[in-house]
Amino acid sequence: MTNQSTNDKLIEMRMTSMADAFRNQLTDISMKNVPFEDRLGMLVDIEYNSRKSNRLARLIKKAEFDQPTASVMDINYTSGRKLNKELISRLTSCEYITEHRNLFITGATGSGKSYMACALGMEACKE
Repeated sequence: MTNQSTNDKLIEMRMTSMADAFRNQLTDISMKNVPFEDRLGMLVDIEYNSRKSNRLARLIKKAEFDQPTASVMDINYTSGRKLNKELISRLTSCEYITEHRNLFITGATGSGKSYMACALGMEACKE
């Protein structure tokens, strides 16, 4: 089997990231000294990570978040906001989803409810 037919089959099976990495391995001289198992492992890792990343991007796009850049790491816990850091940390584990529970986020106008909802939604997509 030729390298080109292997690459064509990878593309046909929709393993495009693996096909690109395979092509790169063929042209990279330093890869000649790497054992077969390690090279194969690298290819599989690249394809796996690409698929996982694409799935996350699809979920985020489908969710249509108002603030798709929201992150739990960026939440401001200053004392005036009265946010319970431990509770929010627990919510990021998304156990409320597996327990089929709802979340209610309340607060005054402009207090960051939408941002909090988007940040927790992003965590849910990651899970």
